[in-house]
Amino acid sequence: MTILRQLLMPTLILLGLLSAASTPVLAERPIVAAASDLQFALEDVASRFQADSGHTVRLNFGSSGNFRRQIAQGAPFELYLSADEAYVEALYRDGHLEDEGVLYAIGRVVIAAPASRPELVDGSLETLRGALESGRITRFAIANPDHAPYGVAARQALQAAGLWERIEPYLVYGENVSQAARYALSDDTDGGIIAYSLVRAQALSERSAYELIPEDRHEPLRQRMALVNGAGATARAFYEYLQQDPARAILAAYGFVLPEDD
Repeated sequence: MTILRQLLMPTLILLGLLSAASTPVLAERPIVAAASDLQFALEDVASRFQADSGHTVRLNFGSSGNFRRQIAQGAPFELYLSADEAYVEALYRDGHLEDEGVLYAIGRVVIAAPASRPELVDGSLETLRGALESGRITRFAIANPDHAPYGVAARQALQAAGLWERIEPYLVYGENVSQAARYALSDDTDGGIIAYSLVRAQALSERSAYELIPEDRHEPLRQRMALVNGAGATARAFYEYLQQDPARAILAAYGFVLPEDD
């Protein structure tokens, strides 16, 4: 070993130890499992969180029911934001979450259609009834009610209007409400019942016509979030951030009802 290398060795070892110690902190970017109605709102919150804290999270959007199953099977999520609080409560009872979490929002549903074809957009669903009776409906989109809470709300609204059995043969199911929104606003579909938060986003609002469906037509979409067992520091920080004013203001801007405003 050369004299120069002998002199440099302690410094190289120290630099290596510092690098190894800092890597987990710098690399920590937890995966968040989030209901797909949050797609645009949570992206904005995550961007604001990064600007305020310097930390980032990875957002994975999908149906709440599918995420419940994946978390129960050990998927590496650290924070779960569900569109149905029952899924969070079930995971906590089964020992997968740290606690029952907190209610972060109440969701709303709309009947929506492409902006070029707004004829069906009537929150009472009476226009939809007339279109069904005259044979003008060929495809109508909702999220799959087997695992998507917004699909359940859509089915309940259609049942409350007495239209479920009549419209069922024409239904196109999205794997989640985000996919249902894409179907509802496509040229191949007559419309659909989707999340209010999605059509509030600029990406969809400019090409859609929509109207809120009365809240009493379906069970409340009580949305709850909780930390998964073993969650790290960044996930905890994001969880706390979601309960603070900057994040809550973003959720409200996307049409979510905040818990104390319910």
